[in-house]
Amino acid sequence: MRYLSHAPEIPIVFLRRFAFTGIESNNKNSLNMNDLIDRLQSLDVCAVSDALDSLGVSGHAAGIERRSTRQRLTGRVRTMKLAAGSPPGGSKTHLGTRSIEEADDTDVIVVEQRTGSPAACWGGVLSEAAHHKHIRGVIVEGPARDIDEINETGLPVFSRSVSPLSARGRIHESAINVPVEVGDVTVEPGDLVIADGSGVVFIPAAIAEEAIAKAEAVADRERQMVAAIHENKPVREVMGRDYETMLGTQE
Repeated sequence: MRYLSHAPEIPIVFLRRFAFTGIESNNKNSLNMNDLIDRLQSLDVCAVSDALDSLGVSGHAAGIERRSTRQRLTGRVRTMKLAAGSPPGGSKTHLGTRSIEEADDTDVIVVEQRTGSPAACWGGVLSEAAHHKHIRGVIVEGPARDIDEINETGLPVFSRSVSPLSARGRIHESAINVPVEVGDVTVEPGDLVIADGSGVVFIPAAIAEEAIAKAEAVADRERQMVAAIHENKPVREVMGRDYETMLGTQE
C-alpha cells in the first residue's frame, strides 16, 4: 500500500475513501436542502409563520412588500450587506454582481441596505441578470428601483420601499455571505426564506426541517377545514378550539 511522501503515513486508499465520504455527505446535504425547498414551495407564508410561532421563533420581517410578479418565492438565503458612501479605494465591481455570479437556482439574494440613505440598491439590470441565471428572487431591506422593468423580467422582488435614486456615490457593497438584519430578524447565509402576498418569513437552517413539518400539518388541517365548509358544516364548529390550540401557541 502506497503512502503520501513528506506527510504522516496515511494510506492513499483511506484518503480517497475519506474524500469520497465528504463529497457524499455534501451531496446528501444538498439533496436534503433541495427537498426542503420543494416542500416549502407547496406551503404559504402564514402556515410557516404559525409553525415558527409554535417553536418560539420570530422569522417574520415586517414591512417588506412584494414589488413584482405574483409568484411565491422560496429558497436558500445568500446575503449581501451595504454601507454608506463610496467604497474605500474606489469601486472595483458593481454592487450585487458578486452575489449573482456566485448564486445558483436554489438561492434567494437578501440585501441589507440600512445605511439611512434613500438610494436604491437593486434595479432592473441586476434583476435581468439574476433572472437569466435562474436565481429564485431578491429580498431587499431597503429601497429597490426600476420596478416596472423588474416586472417585465419575471423575477420576484420584495423590498421595504422604492426609490429612483441611484446607488452611485451614496452606498456600496461592504460584504457578502455574512449575517444581515431584515426588519427585526437576523438572517444567516444558508437559512431558508418564503415570501408571498402576506409577507416574508425567514427560517433558521438549524430548525428548517422541523418548522416545515409543522407548517405542513397546519396546511393539511386548513385543507380539511375548507372541505368541511363545503360540506356545510357550521364555521364555528370548523374553526373550533382545537384549531386554536393545535400548535400549542394558545392557552
